[in-house]
Amino acid sequence: MSKVLVTSALPYANGPIHLGHIAGAYLPADLYTRYQRLQGRQVIHIGGTDEHGVAITIRADLEGKHPREIVDYYYGEIKRAFDALRIDFDNFSRTSLPLHHKQAQAFFLRLYEKGHVYRKDTEQLYCPKCRRFLPDRYVVGTCPYCGYEQARGDQCEKCGRWLEPVQLVNPRCALCGSTPELRSTFHYFFKLSAFNEPLRRWLESKEHWKPNVRRLALEWIREGLRDRAITRDLEWGVPVPLPEAEGKVLYVWFDAPIGYISSTIEWAQKQGRPDLWKEYWLDPDTKLVHFIGKDNIVFHALIWPAMLMAHGDYILPTDIPANEFLNLMGDKFSTSRNYAVWVHDLTRRFPVDMIRFGIARILPEKKDADFDPRTFQTMVNTELVNNYGNFVNRTLSFVERYLGGKAPRVGSDPDPEVRRTLEEAHREVTEYLETYEFRKALMRILALSDVANAYFDRGEPWRTRKTDPAAAQRTLAHCLWYVKALSILMAPFTPESSEQIWRHLGLDRPGWKDGLDPTLPEGLQIQGVRPPFRKIQDRETEELILEIRSRAQQAGISAPQEPEKTEEKPMETVKFEEFKRLDIRVGTIRAAEPVPGADRLLKLQVDLGEGDLRTLVAGIKTAYAPEELVGRQIVVLANLEPRKIRGIVSQGMLLAAVEDGTPVLLRPDRPVKEGTPVS
Repeated sequence: MSKVLVTSALPYANGPIHLGHIAGAYLPADLYTRYQRLQGRQVIHIGGTDEHGVAITIRADLEGKHPREIVDYYYGEIKRAFDALRIDFDNFSRTSLPLHHKQAQAFFLRLYEKGHVYRKDTEQLYCPKCRRFLPDRYVVGTCPYCGYEQARGDQCEKCGRWLEPVQLVNPRCALCGSTPELRSTFHYFFKLSAFNEPLRRWLESKEHWKPNVRRLALEWIREGLRDRAITRDLEWGVPVPLPEAEGKVLYVWFDAPIGYISSTIEWAQKQGRPDLWKEYWLDPDTKLVHFIGKDNIVFHALIWPAMLMAHGDYILPTDIPANEFLNLMGDKFSTSRNYAVWVHDLTRRFPVDMIRFGIARILPEKKDADFDPRTFQTMVNTELVNNYGNFVNRTLSFVERYLGGKAPRVGSDPDPEVRRTLEEAHREVTEYLETYEFRKALMRILALSDVANAYFDRGEPWRTRKTDPAAAQRTLAHCLWYVKALSILMAPFTPESSEQIWRHLGLDRPGWKDGLDPTLPEGLQIQGVRPPFRKIQDRETEELILEIRSRAQQAGISAPQEPEKTEEKPMETVKFEEFKRLDIRVGTIRAAEPVPGADRLLKLQVDLGEGDLRTLVAGIKTAYAPEELVGRQIVVLANLEPRKIRGIVSQGMLLAAVEDGTPVLLRPDRPVKEGTPVS
């Protein structure tokens, strides 16, 4: 791989950034970029704000301001939100800059001169009351495909169809609400239809793409692409660079993706090497990855590649790993209705690493996901704090407290089991990150942390430091190796805590593979240890829920409610002798797979210690993916009568809480030996 060019969708500079935006494109792009940097590859993350288009001018009209005031304000707000979440860009530009206008106009002229753009007389909706032609988003009406009554003139939010304003049923002006009329005008059209077959062949070759992206793009191809207007009648935007086109600007979805190129050019200029951008955009070996949400698939997988094909000089996207939508407590995020959790809502409450972890844990990679503050609290407290954070803190604190901070060394005879465990986890996490499966990568890291905690417990350094100091030192040396490896694997997800851990370990910008090496600096002294994370308190969660409910009510959304409380019946008691008959033990899941043909069932192989490996069938498939269970400790009722389920004999029952119909596995707050009884 020569170079990696990462882009994330340019957000409209007409409002702040919420968690739905972060989960859709920006956190995944940052995770991937940080991983590539740790690999030592030449990678740049390019972004910026989209400062043209009707969304900007509508906001300006409604607030009685010039569009420049709107974009200047929100550029700063958006940039601060990204900075607060440690989402780093090598260059974060603006499409209102003269540099971008120049590049967009040159791109248009190139296509025009090559015959890919033509002028066409057309009819467009005109508002007599506002005395103006109405570009796409200035028109709302009923979608002709799904009947949604609030569809915009460019796209239906409900069914995702790409629209033209004249297609809407019962159209009305978005500003004044009056019924517009058709009037003659002209626009410039891009010959998108000419690229139907080239795009089909190109898309069919992308067998490694996410199925949702490739499938949707090919559906459009099968329906047949139509030529699209790429100009609008607006005062704000990139002027069409033709004498006869006065008063017309480039359509935002033509000029916006060119912002990826102009932002890279700006980056190169800031490096003092103005031609450096060409080593990315003109080099066919460059890996170009566009991180977007699924609402941008049609533009990035069809229109933009067709534009690049028509131009002829630039590389085509290598990957477009679009995410699905993140919802908020069962309903859609809505910027216009202020139903959202804005980035500043969380950054003023919680440390950045906890937020990044919580979002990464529920990324909507294959299907829509939901953000619920209670789930966020549970995952942070149990998985980040009690698992990974607990292991790091107990290891470093033990060395500081009982060894005077002097880090023990693994020496020339490292434990082969530890090496094998780390190499296996490293390989799997690498594979997941290379294919944009960030949730799987994170769960595999947490499973490794479970193993590390168990290693600490088996070594019992609190005992052997008195009875066998050499054994205690060896245990802690290998635990420090685990800490080193885990902190590097977690660095894309939790950069601030990883940097804190590296300072304790005397590491200066370690590389991705350095975690496989147990070596630490000679004479390392570990001092000033503090827990890398804190727990989220119930009070903080409830305050956030109340805020969300308030916004829901103001937006006219059915506010998320507490589960209905049923009348409690007197608790039935059991005798202690009956309870003693239950053999409840802690086990570790060694393997997990779906039960064929079953929507809710997983087949688990659970290690209960001393060679007792049980098969369990559990109805937890809707809550847990098989790969995130391996290595996890659970609580098992071991002496339950065996039962055949879907042809599989289940030899026990795992214990779980059930919240709103969703199973939540019970687990010890720190790893214990397999087979440990629960009493």
